[in-house]
Amino acid sequence: MRNLSLVVLVLAVMPLFSFGQFTLKIEISGLESSEGQVLLEFNNEKGEKMMGIAQSIVENQCLIVVNDLKPGKYAFKYFHDKNVNKKLDLKWMGIPKEGFGFSNNAKGTFGPPSLEKMIFEVEENMSVKCTPTYIKI
Repeated sequence: MRNLSLVVLVLAVMPLFSFGQFTLKIEISGLESSEGQVLLEFNNEKGEKMMGIAQSIVENQCLIVVNDLKPGKYAFKYFHDKNVNKKLDLKWMGIPKEGFGFSNNAKGTFGPPSLEKMIFEVEENMSVKCTPTYIKI
């Protein structure tokens, strides 16, 4: 009887540990090449960095999976680190040489978009699709 009580208790408590933990798949397509990697910074709704992720590129695409997310609002930014130097390389006047992007495919004017444009809500397992911007000058 004691073992049965323990099993019932474990089964009753298990949902508490897994409840509210979601998976976010970020699919980045349209990368210029499969060279290098994609570096992504994942932030909370206040713009505070939660984690940094480096992911390889296969056939000009990158899939980044973020596990164990609690329900909430998040944002991210990423770039195609073609030469794997872990920084966004810039041309004259600060124009990026490498592709970059933001959650919601948000765009900025003469700079990055506002955090408000990048914020999205996670309430379930979900996938988002992103396309990087490459500036040709």
